[in-house]
Amino acid sequence: MKAATLARIAQAQQKREALVVVTRLADGAQCVFDAAGSGGGLVLAPEQAAEAAALFASGRSTSLSGPETLFARAYVPSPRLLIIGAVHIAQALAPMAAAAGFEVVVIDPRGAFASAERFPGVELCDEWPDEALARLGLDGATALVALSHDPKLDDPALELALPSQVFYIGALGSRRTHEKRLGRLRDAGLGDKVGRIHSPIGLDLGGRSPAEIAVAILAEVIQVRYRGEAG
Repeated sequence: MKAATLARIAQAQQKREALVVVTRLADGAQCVFDAAGSGGGLVLAPEQAAEAAALFASGRSTSLSGPETLFARAYVPSPRLLIIGAVHIAQALAPMAAAAGFEVVVIDPRGAFASAERFPGVELCDEWPDEALARLGLDGATALVALSHDPKLDDPALELALPSQVFYIGALGSRRTHEKRLGRLRDAGLGDKVGRIHSPIGLDLGGRSPAEIAVAILAEVIQVRYRGEAG
């Protein structure tokens, strides 16, 4: 692989951007696809370009159609779960998600909650959610769950997540709590996007303990990741 292509891949991974590198096996000519389009010495037919662009979502690598042997390799960000609120459910959810291959960050400015003793081996962030999310970024490989049950923490995170590309948004709370939350988000001008929020959060498995609820949440995140919202 060419040095310039390797550098572009490294840059994209650092920024959590998705790339697809298409190589013509006959002579090694390449082009690189990102969100802005393609660039490089290899020109693809429109149908091949569409096939390559589709790999952003799947993360798969495959051969493209056509008379020439073209191989498309996808470089996509690793899945990430951002948890708002260092609560009991988060204590169970964080290690489960990490075991499932997610990068996990627990965000809570309350030091008594977000401590290394309560979350051993978990990346913790003591910034306010709006500050943390602005720094971390919200991309299409990211899921966000708001678990704090405190509007001062959950609402700013949801206001940033709703218009973003994150693939999953969930929020803990009763139906009454969620209705009040929806009202606040509509007042913030997000009425056309509040339908993205999964609440009650998680698949309906009937669990009640924090660990059981965490299982339901992670199951729903995985389902949406692979099957989409209609899954």
